Amino acid sequence: MKKSIKNIVEHADVSEKSIERYLCDVVKKLGGVCLKYSNANMVGYPDRVALMPGGHCIWFELKSKGRKTSKVQDIRIAQLESIGHTVYVCDSKQTIDESIKVWRAEQ
Repeated sequence: MKKSIKNIVEHADVSEKSIERYLCDVVKKLGGVCLKYSNANMVGYPDRVALMPGGHCIWFELKSKGRKTSKVQDIRIAQLESIGHTVYVCDSKQTIDESIKVWRAEQ
């Protein structure tokens, strides 16, 4: 099945990989470090953790446009939030921008 150039470009803009790259760029511009989080023994944790200036830690679960979190991801997010961590679920560059704006307003 052939994909048109337009479809390829649109997919590239809303893919999880593209959103992840954008998040890393935004965090870096704000003076932070965006780390990939992976733990083979504990599934469901968010994809990225942003270590921000001032000692702030923000977790990000990234999804392709329109995708939802799984039940185990929902459990992990609730666990992190229950111990005081900030977790955002983002499926677009716009939701990343909105999340950063909310976080900055809370500082």
